[in-house]
Amino acid sequence: MVAPQAILVEAPAEMAVVQCVLLQHASWKTYESLLADYEDQAGPCFCYDNGMLEIKMPSAIHEKANRTLAQLVDVLAEEMGIDLVGLGSTTFKREDLLKGFEPDSCFYVRNADAIFDKDKIDLEVDPPPDLVIEADVTSKSLNTFALFSALGVPEVWRYDDGRVTMYRLVSGVYVETEQSPAFPLLTSEMAALFLAERLEMKSTVWLRRVREWAREQLQSPSAN
Repeated sequence: MVAPQAILVEAPAEMAVVQCVLLQHASWKTYESLLADYEDQAGPCFCYDNGMLEIKMPSAIHEKANRTLAQLVDVLAEEMGIDLVGLGSTTFKREDLLKGFEPDSCFYVRNADAIFDKDKIDLEVDPPPDLVIEADVTSKSLNTFALFSALGVPEVWRYDDGRVTMYRLVSGVYVETEQSPAFPLLTSEMAALFLAERLEMKSTVWLRRVREWAREQLQSPSAN
């Protein structure tokens, strides 16, 4: 058996991000043991891909971007009358594929009814989340898109350096799209603008701004 080897992945200093650790040759048992140790606790996030185990601690800048985009989803869903289930950074894994990940945020939209009353998600029988948000403010050490596609996540939003990029899964490959499949009112450009505005506005002002914008879009002829 090959012993796990740790690689320290440094993030740019100006990001004030706790570094990321990548373990090579880590067993599935090691991955599940770490998940059990931190179950129901605020702590590091774990991603696993066939022996590669990434351990990452969230930072303030990471959480601001993540939580703002998640809040944007909640507001748009309410205004558009879309029922959804938000599962935050729930662990999603499949031992048969030797893959697992914890998203920054995730939502069930089209499949919300399928998991509405479930306390645990089993990806061998349950669908993956319809939307995953990734606030990519650390140096990447593991290809999370490969994990998302292998587990069938239909849509991913990635934040990086002030930009929000939206992707949809097409034949197993993520293709950039200007408009969110789950929330057609929203473009990647508008999502980035809302994110930037949140840094300059108080929360109540920003929420009113998002709601007013959504209502204007829904009332426009193109929305009907």
